[in-house]
Amino acid sequence: MKRSLQHRFFCLFRLVFLVCLAGLPIIMLAQNQAASRHRVMFYNVENLFDPFDDSLTRDDEFTPTGQRYWTWNKMETKINGIYKVIMAVGELDPPVLVGLCEVENGFVLHKLVNDTPLSKFEYRVVHRESPDPRGIDVALLYRPDRFKVQEREFVPVIFPDDSARKTREILYVSGMLGSDTLHVFVNHWPSKYGGELESESGRFAAASTLKRKIDSIRVFYPQARILVMGDLNDEPESAPVVEGLGACERNNPNCPSGLINIAAILKSRGFGSYKYQGTWGIIDQIIVSQSLLSGKHRLYTTPQKAAVFESDQLLEPDKQYSGNRPFRTFIGYRYHGGFSDHLPVYIDLLENEP
Repeated sequence: MKRSLQHRFFCLFRLVFLVCLAGLPIIMLAQNQAASRHRVMFYNVENLFDPFDDSLTRDDEFTPTGQRYWTWNKMETKINGIYKVIMAVGELDPPVLVGLCEVENGFVLHKLVNDTPLSKFEYRVVHRESPDPRGIDVALLYRPDRFKVQEREFVPVIFPDDSARKTREILYVSGMLGSDTLHVFVNHWPSKYGGELESESGRFAAASTLKRKIDSIRVFYPQARILVMGDLNDEPESAPVVEGLGACERNNPNCPSGLINIAAILKSRGFGSYKYQGTWGIIDQIIVSQSLLSGKHRLYTTPQKAAVFESDQLLEPDKQYSGNRPFRTFIGYRYHGGFSDHLPVYIDLLENEP
């Protein structure tokens, strides 16, 4: 018998419920852990909408009278689940940076960081309304005590074959993480709707946009520490990722782009973040510059510091195929009451001694 959503929430939160009691000793323990790592996570939260109709976007289905019968209570249940996932990914020290996609607006983001126990960590939000027709955006949550924002930019994706087409922007944020500068990109590339080959040009456009921005940073900072995260709607070995962006599938010092796809390494180790027709893939990716892997700068990481967060509470039996699948919010238009159709991915950044 399928476990209730309430039971899943309880099991997921066993690791972190003490933090939510806001006891000072727990906060101090988290601060001590913080000295050893800076955790960064990405999560496609599967349609985090408010229940209000926005006349400027196609969000009618996420209203109380829409096709999904989306209500205030369902929204709050979903926000409650997302905050628990964020806490669980961080263990006793919630992630310093949280990239999100499929969020409707600032309203749901501010409810997430202000109206849940995440408020204890005073997360700030980098977000703006994107031109996406469905009204879904990308965002970055950050802890201001650990990450000091210096620059932010919402980079529009330009489609060479259709200048009128709109999609999510690529979010670029730079800031001081510890005592080093980190350049962060949050992505949600166009989907495969309409067919993989037919839609591929959209993902090539996003890849080219991202590459141009990264190249422009490297003109002034050749050794910039860069971290790309997002739902790329394609696998690490796909043409848009390998040819369009130039991300290498192995930590090769001769990689022409200097961008190493950590997700490709995770995939080779059997990890997956998304299941489609019975097959696990890893379209939720983390890509880093070789300067982060070299160990020669204050900030560094290794592929072994990355993982897909595969908590049992985020999974359910896959009755159609085999094994497990993500415990999602909707199956088609039917409310299923889960967390998301994706699993979170994360990586730890470490600091060398001065």
